Amino acid sequence: MIRVLVADDQALLRGSFRVLVDTAPDLTTVGEAGTGVEAVGLARSERPDVVLMDVRMPEMDGIEATRRICGSADTAGVRVLMLTTFDLDEYVYAALRAGASGFLLKDTPPGELLAAIRVVAAGEGLLAPTVTRRLIAEFARRPEPSQPLAGELGGVTGRERDVLALIARGLSNTEIAGHLRLSLATVKTHVGRLLSKLGARDRAQLVILAYETGLVSVASRRPRQG
Repeated sequence: MIRVLVADDQALLRGSFRVLVDTAPDLTTVGEAGTGVEAVGLARSERPDVVLMDVRMPEMDGIEATRRICGSADTAGVRVLMLTTFDLDEYVYAALRAGASGFLLKDTPPGELLAAIRVVAAGEGLLAPTVTRRLIAEFARRPEPSQPLAGELGGVTGRERDVLALIARGLSNTEIAGHLRLSLATVKTHVGRLLSKLGARDRAQLVILAYETGLVSVASRRPRQG
């Protein structure tokens, strides 16, 4: 069972999300939080697989709560899926930098939300298509790094950089395998090594690193084939 914590300041929404989650045979809720402080406390005591986290909450907002959950050794295995009615650049970027594994709007269809929980629980990053476009636009507005590929990517091989660049463009492992003419198992191995070498929690964090280090830009070069 995938264990889910629901954090939202509106009781009606919390209840709705809980009912939805509990209707799925492979999902179960382990608690509800109405504030960011409560979300952090329940994450530490219940150790859920996924936290459905609202951005705007009293006492402590969802981004700070995410930062504390993802930054603590006690909750290292907990993944956060942000939910909001506000499709705004600053929320997306801040949430991913805080360690969130995904970002969806609250009007996402129920079936897609349940699928998103499963994706995030499996260690994949997930962004709504509109959010992805806004995130890329945000990176496009930022100045290019003065030292591309410095520091954080120093121990990454050329092939791993190719894989990382395609992850940043939203390709799945299967699509990356086809693009680089590699087996799916080999791609999975490269992704695992990237996560380990870069200290990233999931693919969403790899996307952030790919852009921030200058490996990928909106007008970046194509990765080499073969």
